[in-house]
Amino acid sequence: MGPRLWWAALMTALILLVQVGLPLLLLSWLAFWPAGSVLGWLAQAAGVAAILFALARIAQWAVPVWWSPWAYGALWLVLVILGLDALSARPMLPTGIGGWVMLALSLGLLGVGGWSGWQAMAGRALPPVAVVDIANPFGPGNFLVGHGGSNPLVNGHMRTLDETIARFRQWRGQSFAVDFFGLGPFGLRARGWRSADPATYAIFGARLYAPCDGTVVAAEGDWPDFEVPQEDPVNRLGNHVILHCGEAWIVLAHMRQGSVTVVPGEAVVPGTLLGEVGNSGASTEPHLHIHAQRPGTAEAPIAGEPLALRIDGRFLVRGDRLRGRDW
Repeated sequence: MGPRLWWAALMTALILLVQVGLPLLLLSWLAFWPAGSVLGWLAQAAGVAAILFALARIAQWAVPVWWSPWAYGALWLVLVILGLDALSARPMLPTGIGGWVMLALSLGLLGVGGWSGWQAMAGRALPPVAVVDIANPFGPGNFLVGHGGSNPLVNGHMRTLDETIARFRQWRGQSFAVDFFGLGPFGLRARGWRSADPATYAIFGARLYAPCDGTVVAAEGDWPDFEVPQEDPVNRLGNHVILHCGEAWIVLAHMRQGSVTVVPGEAVVPGTLLGEVGNSGASTEPHLHIHAQRPGTAEAPIAGEPLALRIDGRFLVRGDRLRGRDW
């Protein structure tokens, strides 16, 4: 097993630990080891809720499925309703050192979860840059935002705003990008668990259409689609199309080999077929990367100043879902 496969296995284990193990541990704590006082139990329930909410907003819910936080929330609500019946028999304040320790732990969870959740929700605010409005670029299907928003907790692309790191300067235009995964039956993003075959992912082969009136600046379609989790760190965009719409460039990347249907200089209108989603370039699994920026250069096409992107009037953040359309 190569280094990338080891890293993928480690990340999968970490995801399962944080997004399955931790919620179930907290819910079990609330169910089987409830605090012995009214104040302690209320703090315990609130602390668990805060962590679950923060995870719901910060984590990528492609694995496990997007509705997992809703299931955790439903379990929490059931436990709270059942726990309310026992409150009348409990003292108001903790009566022993263990009770006070549990209260302190619960308040700590409430603080950490509350702050993290608030930071994630702050990512819904538009960043202090110009906003570009485009149409939905997808054909039929259901899609989940993996990265998006104006806070690094929900949009990993924002690290390229750090001007102290030289290599980020040539990627600066992607700082407010949106990444989409596909959603298949039961909300699953792929057939199988971390399948190596990109064709088993729901988004692979999804059709992409021009989301605006403009001109094709660049179009490449000959780069290979990699097995998951392999990637090309040099040709980062892989197969891609760049459109000049108004004063902005719209970049669609990681498209399928051989699917790009437009050429540089071609005029497009909303609904012009551009190609299909693939797994080319710096993509560890099939997804669409799309962002808006000021025009770049031939040498550094995505080094232009980043712009905010609204799709069908929505500034999308991690965890949002988007339904495709019939063009």
